[in-house]
Amino acid sequence: MRYVLAIDQGTSSSRGVVYDEELNPVGMGQRPLPSEFPQDGWVEQDANLLWQTAIDSCREAIADAKIQSHQLAAIGITNQRETSIVWDAITSEPICNAIVWQDRRTTEMCARLKSDGLEEHIFETTGLVVDPYFSSTKLAWLLENPRVWKLADEGKLRWGTVDSFLLWRLTNGRVHATDATNASRTQLYDINLNEWSTELSAYFRVPKSVLPTVMDSTSTFGIADKEWFGREIPILGVAGDQQAALVGQSCFESGMAKATYGTGCFLIANTGQERRDSKNGLLTTIAYRLDDITTYGIEGSIFNAGTAIQWLRDRLRFVGNSSDSEASARKTGGNTKGVYVVPAFTGLGAPHWVPDARGLICGLTLDSGIDEIVTATLKSVGFQTSDLLEAIAGAGLSLTRLRVDGGMSQNAWFCQFLSDVTGIQVDRPKNVETTSAGAAVLAWLGSGHISSLAQAAQNWQLDSSFKPLMSGVERKDEISRWHAAVRRAM
Repeated sequence: MRYVLAIDQGTSSSRGVVYDEELNPVGMGQRPLPSEFPQDGWVEQDANLLWQTAIDSCREAIADAKIQSHQLAAIGITNQRETSIVWDAITSEPICNAIVWQDRRTTEMCARLKSDGLEEHIFETTGLVVDPYFSSTKLAWLLENPRVWKLADEGKLRWGTVDSFLLWRLTNGRVHATDATNASRTQLYDINLNEWSTELSAYFRVPKSVLPTVMDSTSTFGIADKEWFGREIPILGVAGDQQAALVGQSCFESGMAKATYGTGCFLIANTGQERRDSKNGLLTTIAYRLDDITTYGIEGSIFNAGTAIQWLRDRLRFVGNSSDSEASARKTGGNTKGVYVVPAFTGLGAPHWVPDARGLICGLTLDSGIDEIVTATLKSVGFQTSDLLEAIAGAGLSLTRLRVDGGMSQNAWFCQFLSDVTGIQVDRPKNVETTSAGAAVLAWLGSGHISSLAQAAQNWQLDSSFKPLMSGVERKDEISRWHAAVRRAM
């Protein structure tokens, strides 16, 4: 039997997962990846540690699967998106910490972009709004340093999102590439022409030499050197984490959608080969590109989902484990006694896009306690998802079902509330780790073991469905009070 190795490099950890020919996970390794916060709103990670945790977790996964490296047919990579890394083209050493997608240091630069009147052009070209979230201003900020600019202008630097850095290191500097899904998140890529935008590269003063080659999501990206896993292994699939989750959830038809609840929450709806734009603050993105055929998606991003529960656990000490939040919610019966939490710790994402908004707890009385605040925090993620679905409906795409995955989807109370507050059916698969599964699907597609997306879809299995029980009147009242809280946070 043959296997594929999925490298799942996320914001809070790096994971390696070995999948068999039927897309069953048979071995896993995981290493935590801490973030650094040198200033208010700045979020960084040690790029060398990111690399080392990725390699260590993959070696652990291979050992856990009890297989030999010669049994691995391919590697698939999925990664946290928008995070920017710049490294020396000769030594492969990063010149500074990675600037993480959550970082807000370029808020003023984004304000200048808007004042320069580029907002509409950027959206038409890239499908993205102007916000510090995306990679372009992170790179531009680095290039403002004269030393960095000189090295870049001399062709001595390479830049990319996390996948590009992993590809470079895995191939020992032989490959500087990315895939279309990751490129579409940089705000430097023209998603209409499927090429780097000359105009935007010039505006951000980005030399062409620093940009990676853009490839299909299933391509021969290169060969991982034998020093990493004992033999050379082809790298045949790459996708940003949320697009990989869309693939892992088998959302291959227009109108199908998934929401992944990890560090943040990211909801993508497949719109087929038609670009469908939202006028309500959502993003147009590349869902995947196979055989030079581009499938588009419409996406909403919630910056804080799992991080809000971690905040309850690590900072406030309100829960011992993240899973304890479900017990709190069941204890309150969902009644927060008027307490609302807006977890805008790093600003508000779609559909608001207010980078300098900050977190808020409101409605506190002497009757408020820990359980009410914990429940309100859980509910806040459901409310934000409801806002995203409303914006998607405004783009003419009405969804009747939502497939969910990620850590929070294991909380049955949360899934039921999500169905109640959105008014649609929520489906949870048996395998909620769909991000790595998507990387495995792409690797198997690249190897030819899976011949089509239809064949891949046969592996998706339902675990539980949650149908709305809340009345329309109650739903409307809850959402109205939530929106009042959001206005206060802004």
